[in-house]
Amino acid sequence: MARLLGLDFGTGGIRIGLYDLESRTMLGEREAAYPTTYPHQGWAEQSPSDWWKALGDATRGLMRDLGSPHIDGICAATTASTVVVCKRDGTPLRSALLWMDCRAAAEASRTEQSTHPVMAYAGGGDASEWLVPKAMWLKTHEPEIYADADVICECLDYVNFMLTGRWVASRMNATCKWNYDSVAQCFHDDLFAEFRVADLGQKLPVDVRPVGASVGPISDLAMAHLGLINKPVVAQGGIDAHMGMVGAGTLAPGDLLLISGTSSVQLFHMPVEKPVPGFWGPYPHALIDDHWLVEAGQVSTGSVLSWFSKRIFEIEGEDFDALIRQASTIPVGGSGLMTLDYFMGNRTPYRDSMLRGAVVGLTLGHDRAALYHSAIEGVALGSAHVIKRIKELGIPCNRIVSAGGHIKNPLWLKATVDAIGQPIEISENANLTIYGTIASATVGAGLMKDLSSASVAVAPMTRTLYPDLAAHAEYSNLLLDYLQLTDTLAPLSRRLAARQLEAK
Repeated sequence: MARLLGLDFGTGGIRIGLYDLESRTMLGEREAAYPTTYPHQGWAEQSPSDWWKALGDATRGLMRDLGSPHIDGICAATTASTVVVCKRDGTPLRSALLWMDCRAAAEASRTEQSTHPVMAYAGGGDASEWLVPKAMWLKTHEPEIYADADVICECLDYVNFMLTGRWVASRMNATCKWNYDSVAQCFHDDLFAEFRVADLGQKLPVDVRPVGASVGPISDLAMAHLGLINKPVVAQGGIDAHMGMVGAGTLAPGDLLLISGTSSVQLFHMPVEKPVPGFWGPYPHALIDDHWLVEAGQVSTGSVLSWFSKRIFEIEGEDFDALIRQASTIPVGGSGLMTLDYFMGNRTPYRDSMLRGAVVGLTLGHDRAALYHSAIEGVALGSAHVIKRIKELGIPCNRIVSAGGHIKNPLWLKATVDAIGQPIEISENANLTIYGTIASATVGAGLMKDLSSASVAVAPMTRTLYPDLAAHAEYSNLLLDYLQLTDTLAPLSRRLAARQLEAK
C-alpha cells in the first residue's frame, strides 16, 4: 500500500496532504500558517525558519491524526521566486525575498537589454520577481550579505536541503526563473557577468534535476522533525502553480491551467518552440521533456480583493458574506467604476512591474459593495485579457481547468467564467498543487514510470461551469475600457512607482 506526502508552501502558509495510491484517495490534509512582513511598499519578506517550523507542525499533526503510517515518497512545491540567501549549512543570512517582492524592478529592466541567446527562453527578459534580478539587487544594495552567502536559492531548494542535506535545484525553477539553459544543460557565466553578478553561478545549486527525479532519502533529523516512522524518498518538485499542471492533468498542448489565489497564473504547453511576446517563456523541457512551457499570470488578484475587504473595509466572516451577497446584485458594469488590478505590477501581457492599481469613476454615492464588485470585475478582466492574447497569438486553448481560492468566492468565480467566455472545468475541493507533488512523488519513489502517467492516475474529478453569454458580451465591452484605461494611466503609474522606489 503506497502512500505519498505532498507539500505545498504557499504565500500564507503550508498545506500538506497524504495520498493512498491504491485507493486513489486523499487520506488527510493539514495546514499551518507563517507570517509575511512588508518593510517598504513593494517589498515582502518571510523567514525560512518559519517555513520549517510550519512544515514540522503540520506534518506531525497529520501523522498523529492518521496513526503515523509508512510513507513511500515526499515532494514539495513552493512559491517562486522566493529567494533565500544562506550559508552552506542552511543558516539564513537575512529574511527571504518573497515571490511578490518587486524591489528589483530596475534590475529586471536591465535584463531586457541583453541579447544573450538564452534570454529568448524567458521571452527576452526577467521579471522583478525572479531570482536573478533579486540577486542583482542584493549585490548592489546589500553587498556584504551577498558576498558572505555560500548559497542563493529558492524556498524549494532550501526545503529540500532541510529534508535531505543536499543542495539540488529543480530544472523547472532553474529554467523558468534562473536563466538556466535546459537545452545545453548549463548556466552561462558570461550572462551573469553581463548582469554584474559574475559569481552567481558559484552560489546557485548546480545539481539540476527534473521534476519527479529523486533528490535523496530524507535525513534522520528531518524524519524526526516531521514525526515520520520511516525514511521516504524525497522527489524533486517545482513551482506551486506549475506543479498544479501535473495535478490537473493539463500537460497536453491545447490544455490550460488557471489557478487563482493571492495571485493568478495561466500555464500551458506548446509542442514546438514559438514566440510568445508578452508571456514568460517558452521554456524548453521545464516540466516535460520536449515540451515548451509558457507562463502567464496576474501578480495580484485575491490579494486585491483581500486588500479591499480586510484592510480597507475591515470585514470578515458573516460581514464578508453579506458583502458578497450585496455585490452580487450589481449587474456587470453596473457600478459605474473601473478597477485596474495592477496593485503589485503586471506580469502578463504587459510585463511591467511599474504599473499600479487604480479605481476610476468614483462618486460620493459609491459604497463598499460597488467598490468590491468593481474590484472583482477588474481581476476577472485581467484573466480574460490573458486568454484573449493567447488566442490572438494563434495558440490553441481548447480546455481550461481551474482551481484555487476563487472557487470559494462565487462572485469572483462567476465573473472569471463570464469574462473569459468559455467553459471551465472546476476542481472544486482539490489542491491541484498537492496532487501534482503527489504525482511527482510516485515517480521519485519508482511507483510510476513518468509524470504523464502519474498525472492521469492522480488527477481529481472536475465539474464544468458554462459562461452566461449575455454577461460575456458586457465583459467584452468592459475589456475595451480596461485596456484603454491601462494605456492612459500607464505613464503616470510608472512615474508614481519610480517616486516610491526613490523615496526608500
